[in-house]
Amino acid sequence: MSRFHAFDTGEALASAMADRVASALSEGIEARGRASIAVSGGTTPGRFFDALSTRSLDWDKVDVTLVDERFVPRDNPRSNHQLVAERLLRNAAAEAHFLPLYQPAGSAEEAAHLASGLAGALAAPLDVVVLGMGGDGHTASFFPGGNHLAAALDLETEAPILTMEAEGAGEPRLTFSFRRLQDARLLILHIEGQSKREVLAKAEAGEDESEMPIRAVLTRAATEPDIYWAP
Repeated sequence: MSRFHAFDTGEALASAMADRVASALSEGIEARGRASIAVSGGTTPGRFFDALSTRSLDWDKVDVTLVDERFVPRDNPRSNHQLVAERLLRNAAAEAHFLPLYQPAGSAEEAAHLASGLAGALAAPLDVVVLGMGGDGHTASFFPGGNHLAAALDLETEAPILTMEAEGAGEPRLTFSFRRLQDARLLILHIEGQSKREVLAKAEAGEDESEMPIRAVLTRAATEPDIYWAP
């Protein structure tokens, strides 16, 4: 099951979601001294990042990381790290602590091992996870046909960060496992546009996880996801 929140505009969605996330982070800081958030890249979250960066909270007590990342350095235009640095880690949020998934290693596998060490330092569960969804039904780097998709979606997988290669992925990817994302205290799926809503409806109707990996979030996540959508 999931909770669906519809907004008239992307701007209204970004503001409301930023308020919700900031509140969750503040609650985490008050309860445990620090809070954590894993965010997604791509073209959808920019306005949300802009809004969240202005929210007032103890950002120096917030750990920010990525749900997934391409195996490219930060100065690559396709780097999710670059997007987060330019749109989120500024204004009030400039004080946050960022944990990158990309590591300057000889291979994506080696980078995943190094990133797993960093991710392991984050207390489980994460306070906030913000997922996106592609037109093929992927989320994080859980791509249909991905070489490590089964392991990434398996709740018994212990490694927090895995590699993923798939036809639709472009570069090799680094991704958090489903196990480390699905029990976040606040689990959000952020989608915009009518086509994404139709993809979501298709996934909800019963497509297999191997074909529509987003179904893992919709049907097996320990935390009921909140879906934020605008046209």
